[in-house]
Amino acid sequence: MSHSRTRSARRTLVGLVMGGLLIVGLPVQSQEEPLTTLRAEREAAEARDAARLAQLVEDRDALQVALEEAREAHDEAQARFAALSEREQVQQARQDALDERQAEQGEGLTAVLDTLARHSGELRNELAESWITVGGTELPPRLDDAEVLRPEHLESLGDALMALTAETARVIAFDAPVAGGDGEIAAREVVRLGDQVAFSEGQLLERGADAGVLATAPRTPGEVSDLLADFQAGKGERLALDPTRGQVIEALAQQPSLTERFHQGGAVGYVVVGLGAIGLLVALLQYAYLLKVSVATRRQLHDLSRLQEDNPLGRVLLRFRALADDPVPEALEARLDEAVLAELPRLERGQPLVKLLAAVSPLLGLLGTVTGMIVTFQMITVFGTGDPQLMAGGISQALVTTVLGLITAVPLLFAHTALAGRSRHLAGVMEGQASAALASQLEHRQLSLKATGSERCAAALA
Repeated sequence: MSHSRTRSARRTLVGLVMGGLLIVGLPVQSQEEPLTTLRAEREAAEARDAARLAQLVEDRDALQVALEEAREAHDEAQARFAALSEREQVQQARQDALDERQAEQGEGLTAVLDTLARHSGELRNELAESWITVGGTELPPRLDDAEVLRPEHLESLGDALMALTAETARVIAFDAPVAGGDGEIAAREVVRLGDQVAFSEGQLLERGADAGVLATAPRTPGEVSDLLADFQAGKGERLALDPTRGQVIEALAQQPSLTERFHQGGAVGYVVVGLGAIGLLVALLQYAYLLKVSVATRRQLHDLSRLQEDNPLGRVLLRFRALADDPVPEALEARLDEAVLAELPRLERGQPLVKLLAAVSPLLGLLGTVTGMIVTFQMITVFGTGDPQLMAGGISQALVTTVLGLITAVPLLFAHTALAGRSRHLAGVMEGQASAALASQLEHRQLSLKATGSERCAAALA
């Protein structure tokens, strides 16, 4: 009986060993190898199995060890199977409990869960880029994966909504990495005002490209920057808020400054402004000279008995007195006109240049307009009309140069009018006093001639 059991165990072991060897030891051959190679390898494997089987049959100790190992492997497989079966029962019980709760809740609570999940997801999406999430505030949890509505879902959503509502009325300061305009990231103190704005060191902030990193706005208006800096430093209680959530401030930031508008004019704008500056400089210098001459002339009018060389009126009258003995009245008048005309170039100096620049500036502005339109049409030819920003440069140049030309011409026209009026006044005063002096001289000479004639007649009668 024991011998037959031993033979039966041997046969079973041989079957297992041969089957294992055949399954594990069989190599995978490619389709290109000949059939003889497969047959040779199979025969070699069978020979190795037979040799090993013979060795096991001859060695009873090795056979016993192999049997013990097989029993241990079987016991481990049985234990694992029992554990898996127990786990399956637990999972099935949990599934049954969930199904039972789902059935108890019915369609009403299922609809409530769906509504909460939808609103929670929408709220998270809307507040993902909001300032209220900066500084450690957590968003409501997502309920998309929830299968059964639980009380903790309602509690967590309600707590999150209350916390977010409270954050909208808080002004907090915290440290956060901020990327400056040069691209360098450094830790700064950031002030967040509810859900409205965040700023640091007088600069408005915006969300950076990296998560958790803020970036300074490209440009913050000057008045807004001063208010923010004073508020952060504790020196002021006023803030600049944008009820449109940054749209107005962004529009103000995009408005170019006076210097930026000047550079938009290009080369033509530089020429216009340069010529205008030269014209205004010449006008100012000449007007200062005319004011000085006016003061000296006014002083000379108060005392005509002592003529001075520091004013045109004094120089004209001095030359007239030097020519007063000329016996021919016509020659004396001509000499006087010559003296007056000699003083006019100094009084009218710079006026032709100012008048010329006042007339040329609008023409140069028109030249810049034409040049800007040419650039605009070239952009349209190359890129089309799909992107208006590509045409903005040429249009800006066209409009800015026209404005610069008009802005330059108007002050030059006023300057020319002021210079001409002042010089005409001085010339009128000078001509009037010269004519009065000439008239006095001629009257005096006429009276002298009459007196001389009377004396001669009296002497002849005597």
